[in-house]
Amino acid sequence: MRMPIIGITCYPDQGGSGVVATELGLHLARHGCEVHFITSSLPFRLRSYGKNIFFHKVEMPEYPVFRSSPYTLSLATAMHDVALTNKLDLLHVHYAIPHTAAAFLAQEMLQPTKLKIITTLHGTDITLVGKEPSFFPMTRFLINKSDAVTAVSSFLKEETRQVFGVGDNIQVIPNFVDSRVFKPLADSSLRERFAPGGEKLLMHASNFRKVKNVPAVVEVFDVLQKKHSIRLLLVGDGPEMPLIRKMVSERGLDHLVDFLGQEDHLENILPVTDVLLLPSLHESFGLVALEAMACGVVPMITSVGGASEFINDGHNGFLRDPHDVQGMADAIGPILENDEHRQIIADDARQDATMDFGASCVMRQYLKLYESLL
Repeated sequence: MRMPIIGITCYPDQGGSGVVATELGLHLARHGCEVHFITSSLPFRLRSYGKNIFFHKVEMPEYPVFRSSPYTLSLATAMHDVALTNKLDLLHVHYAIPHTAAAFLAQEMLQPTKLKIITTLHGTDITLVGKEPSFFPMTRFLINKSDAVTAVSSFLKEETRQVFGVGDNIQVIPNFVDSRVFKPLADSSLRERFAPGGEKLLMHASNFRKVKNVPAVVEVFDVLQKKHSIRLLLVGDGPEMPLIRKMVSERGLDHLVDFLGQEDHLENILPVTDVLLLPSLHESFGLVALEAMACGVVPMITSVGGASEFINDGHNGFLRDPHDVQGMADAIGPILENDEHRQIIADDARQDATMDFGASCVMRQYLKLYESLL
């Protein structure tokens, strides 16, 4: 069977769904698939155009009657045009609203040609956006109209079933990590830059939305820095950033916290840290935690969501309630004082991440799904 020609649509920014979609496309291209990214801007992990990779920018014309550009309609038109010109076999869209809606419109415009639609659910498209009354019936409709639906965790599949009353046929295909990219580093020069006094390094990386619960990161760090020699790296940007900067300043922590902003090459920074903090109010999977594990970094992640599907609390990382600031600090403290104990957990974390959630293993699941549809 020939390798399929695939269109991929995602949010191109630093959120987990965009990262997964881009990495998926890159790996599919290496496997021989022709991959066309159809997005509003270049996905931030799409750093170079390799063989079989193509990018199509969605143009959003302005018109005086519209208060804002109708992105979904522009996206549907772009999908239609790319599918027609490049003979796409399927559209793989990440995040139901609005991407599946646009894919459905493109599919209808291409009749009688049957363009297959795969929707991958990532979390907030179900737990936040999809629950909005104005989007609820549309989200359920689009799930039912997709030719196949995947979810990044069993937790998210069950959440979809409970919220929308649909989804019995959802296939769970987890997020993945490329262990050739995310790996421990022997070079200590970057660590010395961030921790010139030999301090331990804690890190948080996200899009700084409320759901990421970044204030808890500052609170946990504040508790720990009173007893341990540590520094905090904050990677990313978003709407909560002004609040976080204010918290850091008010607590007198400016000299211990580095704001690194958006970082396209997280694989360069993660390996120099000791602990990753991800106390989200809800996390359907938590890709950055998996990437940290592959780098030999101990993850401290929320217990609300699907993280328990890859983290064994106390063995390859830690799970705590996102509001349990003291509990998170109590778990992290001992491994900051005992390098041998921290290394044992870090080694288990890397082994579990690379064996069970390696890119090649997950890729085979997607290719099998594509083959079943075509």
